[in-house]
Amino acid sequence: MTNKIRVSCDRKNLKTIRAFVTDTLKPVHLSEITLNQIILAVDEICANLIIHSNHEDSRKNLCLTIHYDSREIIFELQDNGTPFEKANYKEPNIHDNIRTGKKGGVGVALVNRIMDKVEYSVNGSTNICRLHKYIG
Repeated sequence: MTNKIRVSCDRKNLKTIRAFVTDTLKPVHLSEITLNQIILAVDEICANLIIHSNHEDSRKNLCLTIHYDSREIIFELQDNGTPFEKANYKEPNIHDNIRTGKKGGVGVALVNRIMDKVEYSVNGSTNICRLHKYIG
């Protein structure tokens, strides 16, 4: 099964994306905890793309495609903003963030823990992020 949505890079569309993920995954029999973790991970990546990669420019778009079968769910996100440089990413020390009261900066680490595989690539001017969740 494949389902696709395209939204403008406006933070208000995160609610639409969460509803799309929820509705698309209804036929996949996931526990409530797993479903909520997946929604959180997809929401986090979409928020990063909208806010950091595309600077909340509503003239730009973000496309989310969800493919699933009995073994795996793949979320493919495409945009044309500033690419995420995984090589420059340093995982934060979450305990230090809590101790010092720092807010933010833990989303990618959270996504990496929830998803089974996270890939970033660039094809021409299109940035692609693929999130894999194994279910079967």
